[in-house]
Formats: sequence, structure tokens, C-alpha cells
Amino acid sequence: MTATIDGATLLDEVEAFHRRFNVFPHEAAYVAVTLWDAHAHLLDCFESTPRLAILSPEPGSGKSRVLEVVETLVPAPMTAVNASAAALFRSVSNPSGRPTILFDEIDTIFGPKAGDNEELRGFLNAGHRRTGVTYRCIGDGGNQTVQAFPSYCAVAVAGLGNLPDTIMTRSVIIRMRRRARNEKVEAFRARIHEAEGHKLRDRLAQWAEHARGFVMGAWPDMPDGVTDRPADVWEPLLAIADAAGGNWPERAREACVALVTASKANDKGSLGIRLLADLRDHVMVGIDRLPTVAILDRLNALDDAPWADLHGKPLDNRRLSRMLAEYMTADNEPIASRNIKTAGSVLKGYYAADLTDAWARYCPPPPESPLPPLPDTENTV
Repeated sequence: MTATIDGATLLDEVEAFHRRFNVFPHEAAYVAVTLWDAHAHLLDCFESTPRLAILSPEPGSGKSRVLEVVETLVPAPMTAVNASAAALFRSVSNPSGRPTILFDEIDTIFGPKAGDNEELRGFLNAGHRRTGVTYRCIGDGGNQTVQAFPSYCAVAVAGLGNLPDTIMTRSVIIRMRRRARNEKVEAFRARIHEAEGHKLRDRLAQWAEHARGFVMGAWPDMPDGVTDRPADVWEPLLAIADAAGGNWPERAREACVALVTASKANDKGSLGIRLLADLRDHVMVGIDRLPTVAILDRLNALDDAPWADLHGKPLDNRRLSRMLAEYMTADNEPIASRNIKTAGSVLKGYYAADLTDAWARYCPPPPESPLPPLPDTENTV
């Protein structure tokens, strides 16, 4: 009879294995990556699988090394660099077994010079859910039929910069940094350390069989404030922590709060949300209306804002109108410019009352210490 493996002790050992070779930016990352390794062995117990996104602003930050270590710990790893969507979905639907996809240099697919790659993005988005499939035509000529290929699988990606929002919101995001001079790691030698990782992998697989009954259909308690998509992302990881026991349930929830908070801090939202937030926090502070010409002058003068250079041109009246028209007033009408009476003339502009509902629905909470109103503001009718 096989002895029961203590889940908490095993996760401690997996975390220690990562610590030998990886320097993560904070403790929460060690917890999250360890739980992600374990969840790959229990994929069929969950309705969704979080993507693990290892990102950094510069090369040489240890991203590929993280994937190398993860590769030794997860079932059926498939290392992909510049892999096509067709190759990936055919691998996932292979009857011999579903891989754990480790996609390095993902920025070459989604980076600013790579253009959009909707097919691969669609595969990664669809595979987040257990019911996710990718549809393809198969056959020759007029004998083609549509076939649904399963897309559900665990995916870890590493790359520079950011990823499309649709992938980022489905991911546990670890933002790597270059190691400081006082941060030391053990050199990873595949001939030696792969075997050590594989022993841990086999024990994770063995423990997963015992834990299956605990995590199947589990509804782990979420930390306050973690709802919607972040809750979907973290639910499998918290279920794993609860099944392991020890101090992992507490550490997992602390890591969840830390990483969800960090992702929100780094999430600037769409360009439209950035526009709404800049209007609220920098342009129309304490102002109930403002002519369009003044709005454009102040937006284009903002430091660390994109408005002065949108593909080589500053934000103009037409684009401002088009962007704001995508959002609604409290009366469910598209936001549009209206007449504003000024001294001796009538100008087109925008009213804060028309923007208030969109601000409340789409923007993060306003700064605690808002900037004072801009001088020489005209508020008279």
C-alpha cells in the first residue's frame, strides 16, 4: 500500500526547488508558481485554468529559467517558441494525452513589432475554460467539414512587456526583475536537476490522485475584494492550497490579494478608460464643463500620457468625439459634445454631468488627493 503523501510538505519542497534557481520579486510569486505547478496535475478537476505569465521589461531577468524549472514539475511539458496555433490545438487534442504548454518568447507573437495574432490569441483564450474548443475546417475541396478541437490545457508563457488584455486577465502575472548583485541562485544544470524535478513531479502526480476528491467541485473562500475574473483565475490555486493544508491556505490567500492588487495597479485599462480617467483626474477637476479646444490642449500637455502622440499625431477633436461616443451618459445616450456659452461666444465642449456615469462604471477610484482645479477655468453659462 502506497503511503499517503503530506500535501503541505510536498508543496514546501516544490517551493524550495524553485527557490534554488529562481529569484522572484516577492514571496507571493513563490506561492503562486508552486500552486500552479500542482494545479497542472489536477486540470480536469476545475472549470478553468489560469495562465501563468512570466513577464519583464528587459531580457536577462530569469523568465526562461522559470519555465525550465516548471518544465521539470508539470505533466507532459511541451516547450513552444513561435509555435503556430494549429500546432498547439492539434497537440492539445492529441488522444495520447494533453500537454502542459510552456510558451517562451511570447513577445515575438504579441509584441509591438509582431502585429496581431488573433488565431493564437483565440486558442489561448478558449483554452482557459474546460469547455473551450477551437473550430477548424478539415477535409479537401468541397468535402470540408467543421470540427471542434478541444483547447483546454495548462499554459505558462514568458516574454517581454505585456500581453493582450484578454490573456492578461486570465493570468497569474509575475513581473520579473534582473537579479541584484546580492541575489544568488544555484546554476540550473539539466543533467543533474531535471531528475530532481521529475521526482517531485511524480510525487505531485501521486498526491494529486489523493487530493482529487477534495478539489473536485470545491468552492474555496475568496479573499475580500477578489471577484469576477480574478476569482476565476485563483479558484483552482486556492482549492489546491486548501487540499494541501498546513499554512498553504493562509499563504495562498495572502498571495492572491498581493498579486491581484499588483495586477490592478499595473492595469491601465483600455485607451478609452485612460481617456475617461485623465478627464476626471487631470482635466476637469472641479469643473462642470469645458470647451473641446481646452480639453485637447490640457490632454495633449499631460506628462506620461499618450495623447500628444497617437501614432504620430496628437489627439484631435474628431478622435476625442469618437472615443467618448462609445460610452453612455446616465440617460443611456452616447456621450457627445454640447454647446457651452462663454464670454461673447458659444463653443462646443463636454459637461462633467455627461461623464459621471462612465467615470463610476469604468474608472478606478479617484486619487486620494486630487489635483486642484486648473486656473482660468470658465464655468459661467
